[in-house]
Parts: sequence; C-alpha cells; structure tokens
Amino acid sequence: MTATDEAGTVGPSARLLQLFEGHRLTPTQRRIAHSLVRHAGEAPFLSSVEVAELAGVSQPSVTRFAVALGYDGYPALRKQLRELGAGEPAAPETPDDAVRNEHQQAVLAEIEHLRHLAELLADPEPIIRAARLLAASRPLPVLGLRAASAQARGFAYFAAKVHPDVRLLDEGGSMLADRLEQATAAGATALLCFALPRYPRELMDALVVARECGLTVLTVADSAFSPVAKLSDLMLPAAVGTGLVFDTACAPMMLGRVLLQTMCDELPGAEARLEAVEHAAAARGLFLE
Repeated sequence: MTATDEAGTVGPSARLLQLFEGHRLTPTQRRIAHSLVRHAGEAPFLSSVEVAELAGVSQPSVTRFAVALGYDGYPALRKQLRELGAGEPAAPETPDDAVRNEHQQAVLAEIEHLRHLAELLADPEPIIRAARLLAASRPLPVLGLRAASAQARGFAYFAAKVHPDVRLLDEGGSMLADRLEQATAAGATALLCFALPRYPRELMDALVVARECGLTVLTVADSAFSPVAKLSDLMLPAAVGTGLVFDTACAPMMLGRVLLQTMCDELPGAEARLEAVEHAAAARGLFLE
C-alpha cells in the first residue's frame, strides 16, 4: 500500500486512510473502508453496489458507511474521493512501502500505541496509586463486559494468584448489580474496570451502581475522554488499534499487567502466596515441563 512518493506527495491509499481516520466505525464499515483503500485507484468510479460487492456487504451498509463519515450518502462520498484525487495513478512503491500491507500497518500502529503507553508510564504515580487502592480492597471486583471481558478475565486470572479474594464480573444482566452490592457488603472498597469500545450500556449502569455503593472506580480505557470517564475516580488510558475489522487491545493488556506487577509490590505476602500456588501446581502436575 503506497503512502508517499519520493517527493513526499501523499499517495491515493494514504489519502483514503486520512479521510477515514478519527471516525468510530463498526466492523462492517471497516470492511468497506479497507476495501476502498485496497482499491484506491478505482474507488472514485465505483457505484455503491460495486463497493458492496467488493467488500462483501449489503448496499445499504455502504450508504450507512458514507453517512457515518458525515456525508449525505454515497454519491457525496464518491465526489469527495474524486476531489481528493484518490483515483490518480499511484507513485512507484519504495522498498518500505512494498512490504507494508494493511496487516503490517495494523501491527505498526499497535507498536506506536505501546510506545505512547511507555511514555505515559514515565510518571509512575497514577499506577502506584491505583495499585494501592486495588491491593487494599477485600474482595477485589474486576469488571469487563463484551470486548473488554478478555482483559478483565486475564487480569483476574493472574491477580488471584497473589490477591486473596478476586471476583471476576464479566457477564452483564440483572445479576451484575447484585454482585457489585454483594462485593461491597463483603468489604470491597475499590473496583477495577476495563472499558473498551464499543461501550455496553449495561457497563455504564454497573458503574453507576458501583459509585452508589461507595466503591472507588479505577478504569483502564482506550481514552481518557471515553464515556466512562465521568463515572471513574481514576482513569488509566491505553489506546486500542482500529486498523483491522475488529479492535486490537495490546496496550490495554500491557497496562493491566503493569498494574498487576505494581499491585504485587503493594500486597503483603504476595511472593509467598505466588510460590505456594506454583508449588501446588507442580505437585498436581498441572503444566507440561
């Protein structure tokens, strides 16, 4: 995928990428965007039906895609593509451009997110503060719904090896509020929440309940400006990748592990508890050597 030519001129694929940047697109809409980028030379001349066939989606999905970008419909978007010159012949690819397909670009974007996270972690105070609050909570509820459930589950799995009482909350429904109230009644003082797009409405409802219960809410989210910010006492941002059809969350996972590492330093007896867990696992032959 060509980005720029030798003179620094932005190529057709890059012009399309710039057009789509900054918009929160659904997986179907991302498929359309990726198809247009891959066929940047012909994109300005395709009908909505042809784009739909190219992306393997319905024609109304193409119309909704154009509206999501702020256009009245697909004809307006196609006009914009022509004005951008997306259909101009691409400049010759440089060696670097030739190997950077959309998959590689997604990986490189994740690397940039991790670099940005490393810069944020230069100030350790927010992580230390969060770790102390979580380590002191007995029990420790860990919340993550839908896209964020994997992050919550991974954190809870490892945290249970060093924290005496971790309660994973990865399913919504009417029981979620009950479980938050039960955790508070059992002595919980803080809640760790993983919040990733698209944000479930029931997640917002759960955070309202958590605040009403008096829990301190610490949230790992893709942005400090996400909808959950107003319901969080401490926000720990880590960007998600949007270069593929579905979001990638390497930075939020890494931030969770950093938080867990710092929490271990704040938990009395964490090392002894971890050694006991490892000894029990060895005695039971849980893992292959």
